[in-house]
Amino acid sequence: MPALAVADALRTDGARVIFIGSDRAEAELVPRAGFEFERIEVEGLDRSNPLRALRAVAKSIAATFTAWKMIGQMRPAAVLAGGGYVAGPVGAAAVLRRIPLILTEADSHLGLTNRLLAPFARRVCLAFDLAGRSGQRYLVTGRPIPPQVNDGGAARARFGLSADDRVVVVVGGSLGARSINEAAIEAFGANSDLVVIHAAGERDLASLTARPRGANYQLFGYIDSFSEALVAADLVVSRSGGSVFEIAAAGRPAILVPYPHAAADHQAGNARWMEQAGAATILADEQLTAERLSSEVERLLGNPELLAAMARASASIARLDATALVAGELQAAGGGR
Repeated sequence: MPALAVADALRTDGARVIFIGSDRAEAELVPRAGFEFERIEVEGLDRSNPLRALRAVAKSIAATFTAWKMIGQMRPAAVLAGGGYVAGPVGAAAVLRRIPLILTEADSHLGLTNRLLAPFARRVCLAFDLAGRSGQRYLVTGRPIPPQVNDGGAARARFGLSADDRVVVVVGGSLGARSINEAAIEAFGANSDLVVIHAAGERDLASLTARPRGANYQLFGYIDSFSEALVAADLVVSRSGGSVFEIAAAGRPAILVPYPHAAADHQAGNARWMEQAGAATILADEQLTAERLSSEVERLLGNPELLAAMARASASIARLDATALVAGELQAAGGGR
């Protein structure tokens, strides 16, 4: 999603943008957004299984050669690598082809791919100010996000809501979060006094659809215009990946449940960023139950002054210029081509 946001900004300025990715979510989202998409075969590094790790390394080497050929044919002015295992071969191929490379890091920890590529990059655009990552090579930009919706009334109308409804948005990331999904539907499925907009992810959608829930419980696999759901909300319950930047851009208070197995526990760091600003409270995943979630939601919704203060704090830490900054770095690296 950060890459799509930057790509939209570049396309608006007349650039041709081509994505290279794998068969994960980008294979569907990128063509749907109207961008060219080329596929390479690559997989993540399994650090607990040596055989799978060797297979991943072999695929990465082959993918680097494939990406080298692709970039040679495309002759891009610059390459943007967004971290993760797909970005490794493409970034390496750009370095080998002497194409200017820009990196983005969306979390509070510099991932393995970005650590390996950083010495060769023109610029590393950071979502957070990271210890030990300073100097001209590094620039704190925030995380690029799609254009945001600002009209809360229109957003509520889209979901069939009134101005008086108490609205909670629940989201667990692109794949969903089983612990959040289970706690939310158990806590609020039959609650007629609360409107819940729940983006559960496709993995758990079928099982959740079969569960009892009232008319006020709106269940989705994926919400195309997520910012509309956010500005319609009084409170957001979420994992604390890149979504924290969208929550802040919408100026919404949040209950964050960091994914406990994230690399270097970066979701906990993301969550602390919002908590320290006064914009969020944190629930540990192992402590998440329907009763605990319901109690925390009611505590916050029942205190309008606290909720409003959290909303102001959330808006105060938003980085609405992140997309333009990263796009500008890419254009500068490309020399205006």
